[in-house]
Amino acid sequence: MTNAYSFDGLVVFGLLVVCTCAYMRRVPRLKQWFLSEKKGFFGVFYKASIIGTRLHLFTALSCVFMAVYIMFLK
Repeated sequence: MTNAYSFDGLVVFGLLVVCTCAYMRRVPRLKQWFLSEKKGFFGVFYKASIIGTRLHLFTALSCVFMAVYIMFLK
């Protein structure tokens, strides 16, 4: 179990935010409701969705690496 105050927990949280926002970008109703703001607090989610969409290979590899690390090495 990872906690939010360790580096592992922060990396997992960041990966989950990026993956969730990239998924929400693919769903039209969620995209117009949640990712329409490009500045301010909700702009972070828009930028995370852009990162998840454009760097989908590296995001997926990072998720797999973190899963293996948490399950077998930690």
